[in-house]
Amino acid sequence: MLNLNSLNPQQRAAVETIKGPVLILAGAGTGKTRVITTRIAHLVERGVPPGQILGVTFTNKAAREMLERVNQLVPKRRPADGEKPERPTICTFHSLCVRILRQHIERLGYKRNFVIYDESEQLGAIKKILSHISVKGEKADPAAVLALLSRFKNGGERAAVFGDPNVRALAEHVRKHYESALHACNAVDFDDLILLTLRLFREFPDALAACRAKYRYVMVDEYQDTNAAQFELVHALTREHRNLCVVGDDDQSIYGWRGAEIANLLDMEKHFPEVKVIKLEQNYRSTDTILKAANALIRHNARRRGKSLWSQHGAGEKITLFTFQDDEEEARTVVEEIEFARQARRVRWADQAILFRTNQQSRPLETALRQAGVRYHLVGGQSFFDRREIRDLLAYLKVCLNPHDDISLLRIANVPARGLSDVTMQRLLAASQERKGSVFSAMKNPLALTGFAARTRESVESFVQLLEDQRGRLLDAERAKDPHALQTWAGALLDDTGYFAELRRSEKDPEAAENRVRNLKELIATLDGDTAPGTRLTDRLERFLEDITLDSAREEEDENHGDAVTLITMHSCKGLEFPHVFIVGLEEGLLPHARSKAEGTLDEERRLFYVAITRAMRTLKISHCAARRKYGQLAPGHPSRFLKELPVELVEAADARASEPVSPEAGKDWFAAMRAALD
Repeated sequence: MLNLNSLNPQQRAAVETIKGPVLILAGAGTGKTRVITTRIAHLVERGVPPGQILGVTFTNKAAREMLERVNQLVPKRRPADGEKPERPTICTFHSLCVRILRQHIERLGYKRNFVIYDESEQLGAIKKILSHISVKGEKADPAAVLALLSRFKNGGERAAVFGDPNVRALAEHVRKHYESALHACNAVDFDDLILLTLRLFREFPDALAACRAKYRYVMVDEYQDTNAAQFELVHALTREHRNLCVVGDDDQSIYGWRGAEIANLLDMEKHFPEVKVIKLEQNYRSTDTILKAANALIRHNARRRGKSLWSQHGAGEKITLFTFQDDEEEARTVVEEIEFARQARRVRWADQAILFRTNQQSRPLETALRQAGVRYHLVGGQSFFDRREIRDLLAYLKVCLNPHDDISLLRIANVPARGLSDVTMQRLLAASQERKGSVFSAMKNPLALTGFAARTRESVESFVQLLEDQRGRLLDAERAKDPHALQTWAGALLDDTGYFAELRRSEKDPEAAENRVRNLKELIATLDGDTAPGTRLTDRLERFLEDITLDSAREEEDENHGDAVTLITMHSCKGLEFPHVFIVGLEEGLLPHARSKAEGTLDEERRLFYVAITRAMRTLKISHCAARRKYGQLAPGHPSRFLKELPVELVEAADARASEPVSPEAGKDWFAAMRAALD
């Protein structure tokens, strides 16, 4: 029996309202994950079959955390003979769509074993297309084109006016070529997962009816971050039974630049007039001073659902405001504050974080931290799955499953070197485009090899045979019934291709080479994670690759970095909390960003500052500089307009050189004078 007595009245109301549409407005630090997981457990306790419950969130990390909590709350029911055990489905939007498409995608003209291109593979496809269609003399940024393609697909309200007009026109031109290229490789990208599911629902009503029957109770986390396509998907599933519970906070909507539509949350009543709105306002994270400052700031946004955070943690310390001459003085002083807290107050490095608006601001901070011998972790460093050797192995695995995956094949065709030069592969690529097929098909076609030197033809034929042999060995491994068959096969693959030998030979530093080999063996060791009886080897490999591609949260920042200061952008810090927070660079042009006026995103910039403030639990220190280096030159800086929106009585000014607050009276007068100057 669930004990709901530990919930506050608003949390309990959110848990116990199980029929019809519900909007839970969950402010920062108000325990929304606890509410979501308890609500799922309550649904099961009230007799809802677990298999009919769907929980959708944005990252695999969040989905795993929710699933673990639900498993603790919901006891596993012993199934009757012949009955499959049911558990609630908790996953990301993209994972949900993969589940649906694996069952039905053949109806849309794809094969069931489609591959999912990640960002680097998408960029590879865009670069190939641009090399053929770009106007001579012009250089298009593939990343900018890809970003616009994503916005076009997801239907963001500003997609039509976002970015450079020339890039927009080019992206429109590239779109059909890009979609055709992916389809030819039996590949889809992240955006396609949702768009193809929507197309499936439109063209095959029986598939939509089956999904509606399966998922009769739907919960969506971080609803303010949904884009137009995700909104349409949610409404397609819930339009009839209307058992939709969305959880979100319009004050934390900070991803408009990637298509998030805050209107999905603000206009909930337009689509569900009978919706019940429940506000969670009791914050369990921060002091009252921090929350009052955040509340005062966000009230300057006109279009929002009103809410006011409060806590029982007491007033706490005032917010400290530093003014520095330049960004180097800012970095030095912040590091001095961190070390003073560690040595005088025994505050761990891991309990302190530095937040900033742009990645470029980290350079002077990193320099100062290194000079002071302070351990730190920069969130957004290279992912384990972005390392060259890991991407090579994943490409080999993908090609063995689907040799028509052009991007993966082009990556490893000459890795290690086997006589397939860039020129050769470009000619094969052109031949494949002429024949509207894959590069692998061109390699197997004698007519496509006409005109190649005999030695080159031999290299192509040897590579085709290599792939055919490895695909055959994969099927042989399937028949061997060895629980570690995938590990054995993948290790032999890297030996047979000469990859291990080439890695040791080409790396100048033997230790670096062995590190790369260890990385590969570490990944190979995880291949046999799913050994359920009856699971085919190829299905297990397919699922393994799918999980890696979908799991965008599987970054190095998920690892335990021990006692280290966190450096993180404001966009990346959402969902995190730290006892002691420094927010640096509160200047016009940084926060709000220089683009915000032209793009009409000032309210979103204010929400970004609000998110940064509400990461702090006990102390908050903020700073701005009179000058900041840009391209090696000092450029004058002006205090952010957002500073004047913080209540005078909550902020104290500090003397950067003394590293101590000035007298309360002087600090209050100084802050008031600065606010007046900003007016």
